[in-house]
This record gives sequence, structure tokens and C-alpha cells, in this order.
Amino acid sequence: MPLLLIHGVFFLQCLRFSQQQFPRLCATTEALLSKECCPVWEGDGSACGASSGRGFCRDVEVSDLPNGLNYPFSGLDDRERWPLVFYNRTCQCASNYMGFNCGECQFGLFGANCEERRESVRRNVFHLSAAERRKLISYLNLAKHTVSQDYVIATGTYREMNNGSTPLFSDVSTYDVFVWMHYYVSRNALLGGPGNVWTDVDFAHWAPAFLPWHRVYLLHWEREIRKLTGDFEFSIPYWDWRDAQGCDICTEDLMGAQSPRDPNLISPASVFSSWRVMCSRAEDYSVRGVLCDGNDEGPLLRNPGNHDHNLVARLPTAAEVEFTVSLRDYDTGAMDRSANFSFRNTLEGFGNPQTGLGNSRVLGMHASLHIFMNGSMSSVQGSANDPIFLLHHAYVDSIYEQWLRRHAPEQTHYPEFNAPIGHNRQYHMVPFIPLHRNIEYFTSSKELGYQYSYMLNSDQRISEVLSPYLELMMEAWPWLLGALVLGALVTMTVAAVAATMTRMCWSAWPWQLGEKSSVFHLPEREPLIISSDSDTPNYHTI
Repeated sequence: MPLLLIHGVFFLQCLRFSQQQFPRLCATTEALLSKECCPVWEGDGSACGASSGRGFCRDVEVSDLPNGLNYPFSGLDDRERWPLVFYNRTCQCASNYMGFNCGECQFGLFGANCEERRESVRRNVFHLSAAERRKLISYLNLAKHTVSQDYVIATGTYREMNNGSTPLFSDVSTYDVFVWMHYYVSRNALLGGPGNVWTDVDFAHWAPAFLPWHRVYLLHWEREIRKLTGDFEFSIPYWDWRDAQGCDICTEDLMGAQSPRDPNLISPASVFSSWRVMCSRAEDYSVRGVLCDGNDEGPLLRNPGNHDHNLVARLPTAAEVEFTVSLRDYDTGAMDRSANFSFRNTLEGFGNPQTGLGNSRVLGMHASLHIFMNGSMSSVQGSANDPIFLLHHAYVDSIYEQWLRRHAPEQTHYPEFNAPIGHNRQYHMVPFIPLHRNIEYFTSSKELGYQYSYMLNSDQRISEVLSPYLELMMEAWPWLLGALVLGALVTMTVAAVAATMTRMCWSAWPWQLGEKSSVFHLPEREPLIISSDSDTPNYHTI
């Protein structure tokens, strides 16, 4: 579908019921002062779709169980006891519904009443056809250059907003809403004044919620692309980086090759060469004691392989992935970067993927890819600026899925308390609205409506691998049909000429003059286009 048509037909309609914070309707003085985010669902004109039984505006309940000791403060950071600093009443949706106004379906459900269950498949990016690769790039670029109509980003703290009376928000693109979210959840805590920050805090990394949080993040990003484009069959592809010798997705037809003029930039042949980044200057924000304001901070940077090899010697191996998945405990000890024999910590990259010991001198697994990219991806807070982030985290999520299926953990396996702040079982994920608890995504992807192609049964995997080739054949079918018709016409013409010449030659010989039924006479036959003779190959079985 042409992008102009996508933009014109779906843009205003499909962005209406998204999930990321802050909903524009809740970024007003009235909403902030009332501390209520319960927008109207346009389907029935009632807040949270209450008239249709989709949901109700209710008080937010947060857990009071103790956090770990990494964050010794209270009442200083807007993300504490999320989302109570901003809102203490939100839409709480019933049964199959979801969304900040309960206007959408739970993940994996579709239809007007959210009763239709569908399962999507995330595929290896190298199994995409040329057309599917072009579609992926065009969707990313559309999201990057389409201003979100329903979501804004916070550019100041609640205190800087005068406790809600002076809202500080900014417009960004649909793609950059997600860039900001990843920055906001991982930023330092501002304790007041320039340089006064607390760095040992992250509401989505270095602790148990790392995998559930990024699972929700990808699900919401995937949904936004579907709504923006109208392509509800779209799924994020993954990059299987095991044993890779370099950035094999850094090509002109995928994520962009290196610029021949500057190895830190992306080739001008890629649309990503024109992308600009935001929220990428963590040290500057800390020095100034401010939040990212969403302004342009320069071009997307990437120089894969030219990183600090003392931190990352090489990309992860298949053996290291297998060792990581074999670890039985989801998290251990203090449940931070020091955790030993912790599946989460080892997969995140702070546990040695050969010994399982925490606080390794070198980074592995997930973290090693970020360092290896040596550019925008190497900053935790700004890493989502690079679209490779999505393909990378899709594969990390697939490893998480492998572990869940192999070990089938009970929900009690996920820590209930004493995890670093933001990571306890019942903590609401920052900065999502609608609200999601960490424990809700400590479950198989099959429960959330998606799978990974390499985990399908053999017949399904064969179909997945062959699908780009079948698509290529379908794209080439008009040409192939024309060639077949042309070939048939040529064959018929050659046969007719040969038959005519044969008759002329045979009629010239003396023994043919009086015997038109001679044994040497060759009867005419139609050219063979389709034959059921036993010696004709059966092309339907090839």
C-alpha cells in the first residue's frame, strides 16, 4: 500500500487508542491537578468505556512490599510507586480489554469485542523476502517521521511542573515516543540541582524486570506499527546474532551499511542516514540536573566492531546461549548485576556466559551487542534510537521464551519483594499507561499471542523458511506466465514450419508421387504442452 495512502487513511484513526504515556488527554493541567487519567472511549462516549462494560475509572493500588537497598530514598523520584506521583486514578479494564481508555484488546486478541484469538510469528530477519525487507524499512521510517497525535513526552519533573499546574510536555514522532520511554525508565534519579543525581537505579535493567519490561515494550511497539500502517499482520523480525563475525544486518537493504566517508555514520543509500537522535546525552543531563527535552541531538551513530575489546571480545556464541538457557534460577542473591548463576543476569550480560558468575570483567550476551555497535546503541538511555535495538531485543526475548518453555517456572519463581526498586513482582512498569505489573509478563509468549519461527514444529519452520521464495515466485508469476505463453507460441511455430518443410520434402521424392499413404509418412500431431504420458515429469511434485 502506498505510504501516502497509509498516512491519509490510517493516521488519524489508528493512533487514537495507543498505550504509551503520556496520553495527550492526560497531559493537561486539569488531569494532573485531579491526578486522574481516565479518558473517554469514543465507542460509547464514556470514561474507560464504562457504559459498554469495557472498564472503569478506579483508584490505583500499589504494592507496599519492601524494595532492595540500592535506592535509599523516598519521595524524590517521579517513578517511585508508579504512577502515583502523576495519577492515582486510571482506567482499569475488564476481561479482554486494554488501553489507557480500555479502547483496545489484550495482546493476541482482536475483533470488536476482543473475542478473536490470533497468533503472530516473529521471523528471522534473513528469512524475509526483498519485498518484506522494504516494507520493514518503510514502516520504521514512517513511524520516525509521523508525529504522534495522542502522545507527548514529559520534559520536566512533577516538581518542575509546579505539582501539575504548569504541564511540561513535548510532541515527538511515534518512533521517538519509544525512544523516550527507554530513556525515561533507565535515567538517573534527579535529587535536586546540577550534578546531584543517583546513578544506581534503573526501573527496567540490572534486575528481574529486565525481560518482562522489554517484552511489553516490544509488544506495544509492534502494535503501534500495525495501527499506524493498517498492516495487522506485521511482526517484529529478530536478528539471530549467535556466532556472527560482524554486523551482518548492517547492509543497504536492511539496517544500513557504514558510510564510505565516515565510519561512524550510516551510508547515504540507507534511509537511516537521515535519522536524528534524542535523549542520548545522559552525562550532560546529569551535570545539568535535567530531563531530556526531546530536542535533536545529531545523526544516528554506529561503528560496529570498533569498540573497546577489553569489554567485549566477540559476539555471543551458540554455546553461550545454550549455557544461559540451562541456568535454572531466574534470579539470585541481591538480584542485581552481582547475581551468580542467574538466568536473567547472565542473559542481560553481567553474568559470565561460561561460568554464570556475576559482575564479570567482560560483558556478554545482551550487553555485548550494545557495546559492539559502538554508537547510539552503546548508551543505555539512548540505545533505542537505533532500529537495530528492536531486532536485537526480539532475539533476546526469544531466548527468554526458550527459558520459560524449558523450565516452566511458577509465578512464585519471580521475586515478590527485596528486588531493586521497580522490579518487585507487583510493581507497575514505568512509564506504561495502561498499567502493567512485572509478573503479568513472566509467562510464555503463546499466552500473549505470538511465537518465534524457530520454535515452531518442523512443518511450520519449513513453511516459514520457504515463504520468501514463494512470495518471490508470486511476484514473478506474471513474467513466468508470459514466458510460458511465448515459449509455447515459439514451439508451435517451429513445429508448424518443420511439418510444412517435411511435407514439401517428402512430396518431392519419386516414391511419394503415387503413394500418399506410404509407411514413411509422419502424421501431424499437436505440439506437447501438457502430457499425461508416463515419461513426462510431474512438476507438481518438484
